[in-house]
Amino acid sequence: MAYSIDKDTCIACGACEGVCPVEAIAEADGKYAIDGGTCIDCGACEGVCPVEAISGE
Repeated sequence: MAYSIDKDTCIACGACEGVCPVEAIAEADGKYAIDGGTCIDCGACEGVCPVEAISGE
């Protein structure tokens, strides 16, 4: 399962970046993005997103 962030929904709060254990999330163009090659599919980011912009596919 790969996690992704819906850039239209993301409010750039940074909550997801702080909980990622492998630092796969970074700010890009004023929003956040997940590096699929680094992500370990732990789901920590999905649980902290206040606007539910993160989902596993």
